[in-house]
Amino acid sequence: MIMSRLKVIFVILTVVFSTFSFAQNRKLVPFSVAFYNLENLFDTINNNSSYDLEYSPKGEKLWDSKKYYSKLDNMARVLSLLARETCPLGPAVIGVAEVENRSVLEDLVKRDALAKLNLQIVHYDSPDRRGIDVGLLYNPLLFTVTSSKAFPLIVKDFPNFRSRDVLLVSGLMDGEKFHFLVNHWPSRGNAERFRIAAAELNRQIHDSLRVADPESKVIIMGDLNDDPTNKSVKSTLGAATKRKDVKANGLFNPMAELHAKGIGSLAYQGGWNLFDQIIISDNLLGDDRSTFKFWKAEVFNRDFLIQKEGQYKGYPLRTHSQNTFLNGYSDHFPSIIYLIKYFE
Repeated sequence: MIMSRLKVIFVILTVVFSTFSFAQNRKLVPFSVAFYNLENLFDTINNNSSYDLEYSPKGEKLWDSKKYYSKLDNMARVLSLLARETCPLGPAVIGVAEVENRSVLEDLVKRDALAKLNLQIVHYDSPDRRGIDVGLLYNPLLFTVTSSKAFPLIVKDFPNFRSRDVLLVSGLMDGEKFHFLVNHWPSRGNAERFRIAAAELNRQIHDSLRVADPESKVIIMGDLNDDPTNKSVKSTLGAATKRKDVKANGLFNPMAELHAKGIGSLAYQGGWNLFDQIIISDNLLGDDRSTFKFWKAEVFNRDFLIQKEGQYKGYPLRTHSQNTFLNGYSDHFPSIIYLIKYFE
């Protein structure tokens, strides 16, 4: 069954990407991985006392079913378009943040724009005080999940601190072992030490995975609430910003080059940050494309996602401006990386 599915996928991909053809019928085929902060994807039910009241019909945002389903449709539209110019089936894996529960993800993948993709869900409830979690959506034609686990973020000397878990999802992509770590690090309203703690946790998980199986590939993604050059990402996590600086069993941050060019995934007080990052293990670099290798990265900042007027002209077009419903998308742009490998 798996082989027949892969043959169908291969036919689709190689027909579309005949421009990648090489000698002896070898095809260089792209796959993609994405991350998107969905910005407060809450249902309308107040299940979390004062933290959830805001997103209920009686709350400040008057969050009702009409607004909720409009939000779902907007999110589904964006997800359905990610990487489609290059990958006709869309991303194999999409990490998401700021989702209230599994139910909102189930509603999301059933919307018209996404239903045909048959996206599957990995989600765990986290202890975050606002009730927001991370999750992972995947296309079962492109990625097979073998295991998953949620790692709580525990900060030394702060036993009452609550934040999002780090979600580990392991599986196979065209027979190759991949581990995805989905993150939403503590906000900048918290001290830097909390994001450093999140970076330390990711590094520990990464190192354990690579010791257990050095050939497996690791992709760390998420809203890190820090840029590629900040201490938590560059030093603590050890995500090198240049390929030449990547060490054995190390990490490379392909978003750093975009950040250096002034490209961001969110805007604040007139400046751009690139918090939404996808970081890869060193074995995804190199020229041996008989296995998956990194090709390129992008911030999906399409025109329809950008606010056209007002104080925040040029920023991502979000769902609300304070309590005014804009019927937009998110205050973040999605991020994407592309992987390539030869198929015979």
